[in-house]
Amino acid sequence: MRPTVPDDLPRIRPWQVLLWALLPVAVTLGLYWFGRAHTPDYTSALFGQRGDDANRLKGQLGSALFGLALVQLVLALWMYGRLPGAPRPAPGPVPTVHRLLGLLAFLLSLPIAEHCLVTYGVQFGSPRVALHSVTGCVLYGAFVAKVIVVRHRRLPGWMLPATGGALVCAIGLMWYSGALWFLNGYQVPGL
Repeated sequence: MRPTVPDDLPRIRPWQVLLWALLPVAVTLGLYWFGRAHTPDYTSALFGQRGDDANRLKGQLGSALFGLALVQLVLALWMYGRLPGAPRPAPGPVPTVHRLLGLLAFLLSLPIAEHCLVTYGVQFGSPRVALHSVTGCVLYGAFVAKVIVVRHRRLPGWMLPATGGALVCAIGLMWYSGALWFLNGYQVPGL
């Protein structure tokens, strides 16, 4: 349940909704275009690490990111009274912790994404690589969509859990098709 919306907020016009809806699509397509147009640089480093060492570091950072996403999900469920057994309403610090962990997750994702885009780009060599590449682009579109929904309180209430859920799912798919795949000896069920 979203907080009540004050009556003095300006109405959102249909053309504004369309523009706001296109922004996450533009981010997704922009990353996709860059990843396809960019020539991969397989020698690039992540915090001084190259090759399998960089992939191991990305696997560890990606696992931390997925853990933060799961904590974010639990905190969001608690804030909106959907967490079974948790006291209602959520204590005052929960929304602040949720925002701070969201910022931390976003910042943690940036070096991973930069290394993936620069080193590999967007590729379709196998189902796993295609899933990982496309989901990486969608992840940032989902992040932009979630920020837009959080900031525009007149949007329908179902949009917040939908965009938050899409973001958590994207992070989970990225972890499954990248971090887990590497840390599990280059294999995961189904890919």
